[in-house]
Amino acid sequence: MNHHTPPGYEKKFADFVQMCADLKAKGVTEMVVAYPWALGDTYEEVIESLSRVADAGLRLHIVAPKDSPSRN
Repeated sequence: MNHHTPPGYEKKFADFVQMCADLKAKGVTEMVVAYPWALGDTYEEVIESLSRVADAGLRLHIVAPKDSPSRN
């Protein structure tokens, strides 16, 4: 785990932290989030979230918006 967790991160992202733990406990290997900002509002929060995903051994998928060029 990142030793420089941003202040307030764990409270702000409690559901995300719990989801990582739950998926790991269930043996799930993939996580899907609907929006990139689900990982954080700041660089530090995003890095902490990515660290949590990695620590849980998960592969991360971010859903592309409907109007994204990658969906055309």
